[in-house]
Amino acid sequence: MEENISQKEKEKAEEEMIEQAFQELLNDYLATKHRKRVEIITKAFNFANQAHKGIKRRSGEPYIMHPIAVAKIVCNEIGLGSTSICSALLHDVVEDTDYTVEDIENIFGPKIAQIVDGLTKISGGIFGDRASAQAENFKKLLLTMSDDIRVILIKIADRLHNMRTLGSMLPNKQFKIAGETLYIYAPLANRLGLYKIKTELENLSFKYEHPEEYHEIEEKLEATAVERDKVFNEFTAPIRAQLDKMGLKYRILARVKSIYSIWNKMQTKHVPFEEIYDLLAVRIIFEPRNIEEELNDCFDIYVSISKIYKPHPDRLRDWVSHPKANGYQALHVTLMGNNGQWIEVQIRSERMNDVAEQGFAAHWKYKEGGGSEDEGELEKWLRTIKEILDDPQPDAIDFLDTIKLNLFASEIFVFTPKGEIKTMPQNCTALDFAFSIHTFLGSHCIGAKVNHKLVPLSHKLQSGDQVEILTSKSQKVQPSWINFATTAKAKAKILAILKREKKEMQQKGEDMLTDFFNQENLPASDENIKKLCNLHHVKNYDELTQNIGQGVFTLGEADKNELKEKPSPTNWKKYISFAFGGNNKNKQEEKQTEQATLNIDKKKTIKLTPDAIQKNYILADCCKPIPGDDVLGYIDDNNRIVIHKRQCPIAAQLKTSFGNRLLAVEWETGKALNFPVNVYIKGIDGIGVLNQVTQIISQQLNVNIHKLNIESNDGIFEGRIQLYVHDVDDVNTICTNLKKIEQIKKVTRIENFEDTIAD
Repeated sequence: MEENISQKEKEKAEEEMIEQAFQELLNDYLATKHRKRVEIITKAFNFANQAHKGIKRRSGEPYIMHPIAVAKIVCNEIGLGSTSICSALLHDVVEDTDYTVEDIENIFGPKIAQIVDGLTKISGGIFGDRASAQAENFKKLLLTMSDDIRVILIKIADRLHNMRTLGSMLPNKQFKIAGETLYIYAPLANRLGLYKIKTELENLSFKYEHPEEYHEIEEKLEATAVERDKVFNEFTAPIRAQLDKMGLKYRILARVKSIYSIWNKMQTKHVPFEEIYDLLAVRIIFEPRNIEEELNDCFDIYVSISKIYKPHPDRLRDWVSHPKANGYQALHVTLMGNNGQWIEVQIRSERMNDVAEQGFAAHWKYKEGGGSEDEGELEKWLRTIKEILDDPQPDAIDFLDTIKLNLFASEIFVFTPKGEIKTMPQNCTALDFAFSIHTFLGSHCIGAKVNHKLVPLSHKLQSGDQVEILTSKSQKVQPSWINFATTAKAKAKILAILKREKKEMQQKGEDMLTDFFNQENLPASDENIKKLCNLHHVKNYDELTQNIGQGVFTLGEADKNELKEKPSPTNWKKYISFAFGGNNKNKQEEKQTEQATLNIDKKKTIKLTPDAIQKNYILADCCKPIPGDDVLGYIDDNNRIVIHKRQCPIAAQLKTSFGNRLLAVEWETGKALNFPVNVYIKGIDGIGVLNQVTQIISQQLNVNIHKLNIESNDGIFEGRIQLYVHDVDDVNTICTNLKKIEQIKKVTRIENFEDTIAD
């Protein structure tokens, strides 16, 4: 009886909690400038609450709390209206309950139903073995998004709440979701101008993938906070006085670099935390005197503060006259502070700040008549997505890479010969530029003139370049072009043209092959075709016909002899020994490895013991992990478990495309095994430096040097050392001790012995 009462009390408390959460959502919605459509939101909540009744999340709270939390993010942090809030409340109903998209449409209308359908994962086994359900779901999301941008905005809100509550998930799930977030959703949020959300997604992903590094940077940021505040106050005092003089309404904020971007910089620049000098940026947000003067005010502020502090000549970023593709506007200037440090100042109006925080959703706020879509850049972007999706059957992983390449790249501005501005992704080539203007121009281009100088098609463009494309009618698309095309449009067009040409060649080869069989009175059987494939060392019929069509070889006497000869006994021997001898062993081996790997419990964290590493696991060659590195396991197509570093680029793709094959693993090797590690050193050359280096490594630390390469140039030396160590702690000890040598200025671990380090 008592149990029943406590159960009822529990249920009552849950109901009250749900009701309170929904009330908070309504109050947040009523505080916005949107039309007050409370009835439909209440209706959506009641429907979702009923549909998810009795279901719990992994954390133990009622499931409905998740849709309410997503709706709150949609309302408060992205600034969307009732349609989006309803869709957020209903986003899991079709996926997790018996209700269908038709039911949603009948009750809430076609718009909400379309958005909910876009947010519903594809279920059932409709994919091939190689296809990735993750990639397919993402593709569906983008397809719907190109009709209604709100789909992706709600999906980002959903992902943000999942990341905030990721602690209750299993470790392998954590890696999958965190990896996918970092690879796809954070850049997507950035591309849509949701800067705040992008930063939080990056930080949360980093926190789960590298918990120790996260807490270490967090502590160092806290420890240096007082010093930063002092620098900020001293730096901004004369600026405030100047702005007061100008009679502007303004506020000045300090912006501290996010934990993830600090770590990212430490990785790419190979520097410790102490050597990152741009932790602090200053943001001036002002109210323009009137809307027409907004741009002028930005530049007035810039001129007045550059009289106080000296600006860096190469570091003025004018996003005011040329907004970024996600609508971002601001003037970035880097000034020299009194303490000899460069400090970035971002100047933006309140409107620009809203757009920077809330992205495209904020554009709608500022549009006359409350238009639902921002023309221009957003439209362009959605068109690009449609172009990528029009590609008939892109491979799942290639598709994600294309998206990544094209949509999330930073942009540069390039001029046509007539002076028109074109926005292009960073690292694009002259060939990409040609295809972005017109397919005909791209497929017939032979070179380009950049700033009136002749360059090859593979030439990388810089912001501000003026580009003229040179064409020739006799020019055809070359297969090698695919290697230096970087944009989705160029790649898709090149592949489509090559595919078409290939088909034409195959057809020609097919006709020639049929004629050959008819002339020799031979049947066009599978056996005969196989013989020809073996004779010419090609894989299949398609390759055979293509080579015949291109004239790689012509059908002649050798082919006739091959087809009319009887199989020799030696061939039979080979076949028999292969079928009954060699293959058997392989089968047994395969069986063994299968058994070794298939009984692994994905829910548990696997211990990497010395014995297990030598027998069952493969350490990935792309990132060369060693004990102490943050790692994960991946079950490959051959049922082997490959160990990758968590930040490895290959692992990032695997997390995004084959998340269900990931395993949580941790090192338990002790000091039993040795692993090769490469260390890079750079410093000022002097007598006896090499002797000091080898002494520290060999005598003090008792570590074997396997390989050593030191080069000196103009008094500066660079060295690479390959050592055998037990774990990361050994590497850190070596690096710390080498740094104590006075002449050495940089010591860092590198993946490959030949890697170069940019300053």
